[in-house]
Amino acid sequence: MAENRVILEIKNLCKVYESKGTHVKALTDISLTVRQGETIGIVGESGCGKTTLGRCVVRGIEATSGEVLFHTEEDGVIDFLHATREQMKKYRRDIQMIFQDPYASLDPRMTVFDIISEPLRYNTTLNKREIEQAVDRIAEQVGLNKAFLRRYPHAFSGGQRQRIGIARSLILQPKVIVCDEAVSALDVSIQAQIINLLEDLQREYDLTYLFISHALSVVRHISDRVMVMYLGRMVEFGGTGELFSNPLHPYTKVLLCAAPQPDPDVAVDRIILEGEVPNPAAPPSGCHFHPRCAYKTERCEREVPPLVEREGRLVACWNCAACSGARS
Repeated sequence: MAENRVILEIKNLCKVYESKGTHVKALTDISLTVRQGETIGIVGESGCGKTTLGRCVVRGIEATSGEVLFHTEEDGVIDFLHATREQMKKYRRDIQMIFQDPYASLDPRMTVFDIISEPLRYNTTLNKREIEQAVDRIAEQVGLNKAFLRRYPHAFSGGQRQRIGIARSLILQPKVIVCDEAVSALDVSIQAQIINLLEDLQREYDLTYLFISHALSVVRHISDRVMVMYLGRMVEFGGTGELFSNPLHPYTKVLLCAAPQPDPDVAVDRIILEGEVPNPAAPPSGCHFHPRCAYKTERCEREVPPLVEREGRLVACWNCAACSGARS
């Protein structure tokens, strides 16, 4: 990946849900810098805050605090979370989202043409003929038969529906796309087709992806850098190759050991992760991972480890040297 300009900065992003006097910290001080044209993979167990992070970035839900700084060419840096109405109208189109469920994310009462063209009708002044041309063009690029655009979503397979969702997210020519488990609901063979499509579109349009996924093999294939999350916190962040070949945080090591091994002849020492994910409404003291960690010390139980740079990446662990020294 070329050293492109910074296009997005997430700074100290927090999200707290409140219900009946209970405070649940879904995100705690998430910060990262994203460059144009790169893919950031975001991984972790269910409930770790991956989807919440993605939806806060696109303002699908409102963050409690923090900043999402979008670097524009015309107006400099815009805080997307605190943008004015005029700024939102101008730049909302630049950050889009592809959703996990290709069935639930499409309105069954609308034709495919209407689904794809809707963003154009609300965000541009294009006439009917121009809208038709734009929809035909993007449909062809994502592999949809233009003859079927007047059909309804139920007439399409899961892979075709996800192509419809991709076309809808691309129709406004965004710069950043949040892919929230964009292939997890698809068969493996269809997953590969969609991943290849996303890569082709990224090269053609110089797109930037935040790629949220449970599928570590897919994340390893598509991502330039990877962020590992646990219970709303970033625990490790670095280059994909280095992180997968030499995990520094104990939780990262466990995740990678649990990933399916494509070669059955390669022996893998599995690490059994004991216990359940803690209740986010009553998280453990100190490092949230310490009740399940084989390398914990007394300090881990008392103090929250800060993110510090080690071996060219960020890691939040008091004892990561012990973990990295005990490699499979």
